[in-house]
Amino acid sequence: MHLEHATDMITRLLFISIAFAGAALSQDADRATYKSPYQVNFTFKVEELIGDLLKGERADWKDHASVPYRDWYEAANRTRWGHWGPAARHFDPPAGLASRTPQWSRERVIATGLRYAGYSYQHHHVPDWEPPGDWPRDAGQTTPSGKGLDCSNFSAFVYNLALGIKPTGDVKDQAEMTEAPGPGAKRSIPVRRIELPKSHAEFADALLTGDLLYVKNSQGNLSHVVIWVGKIGKSPDGNPLVLDSTGTGSRDSEGREIPDGIQLRAFTPRSWYFRQASHVLRIIPEDAKGS
Repeated sequence: MHLEHATDMITRLLFISIAFAGAALSQDADRATYKSPYQVNFTFKVEELIGDLLKGERADWKDHASVPYRDWYEAANRTRWGHWGPAARHFDPPAGLASRTPQWSRERVIATGLRYAGYSYQHHHVPDWEPPGDWPRDAGQTTPSGKGLDCSNFSAFVYNLALGIKPTGDVKDQAEMTEAPGPGAKRSIPVRRIELPKSHAEFADALLTGDLLYVKNSQGNLSHVVIWVGKIGKSPDGNPLVLDSTGTGSRDSEGREIPDGIQLRAFTPRSWYFRQASHVLRIIPEDAKGS
């Protein structure tokens, strides 16, 4: 290779690296400073919903994987795990779940998910997995490396941590499940499929807090899942809210771009969520106890 060609290539690579680093810093800053106009008003006290996530075994993120934290970044696991990192452990059901109402379970799912609001969009199984810079990277990843989850690993992890119910993290398989493992090991719970309401206005009455809404891409293939917030969600424009992890591009009710990753977003008549909606899965039954 001629010297001038090599120099030109190095210059271009350096420019790309600087541009990518700048984009990473910009996205990190956006997530840190973004203030959502959306709110969730729980009917239970936060301590009653997720007290065990604030203090106790479930509170320690180093215990959220199926392997000890000391093994997370072992060199031997680079090839074994790649960019996905360690799998999530299967949690036991929270204490007293059998005596809880379905509404408590639904609100606990949302409260658990909001613990990770601001985490970025990442193809990981565990939200606090943060691979070092020289770790294998997903070639299709468009957001900078860091802590975070993708859409279906987010919904799976939230249900697992909240209720000990552990759906698969594969979005297509998750969308077709008829039962989910849990609560806890060696048990399973039926999953009910709900067909879509006919109009946007009917979604608010047909769906319940904690329902999983699956969405198709522009080619008509199922590609995304969101957690329905339901009546406890409050938006300035009155639209229902969802909680999910996705990339950039959506704007909130005040016209500001919502950062990538785990955020509350609006389910508007013009949103991708509504226009490309596929179907709904309900894990928490309407009229049974949380068990």
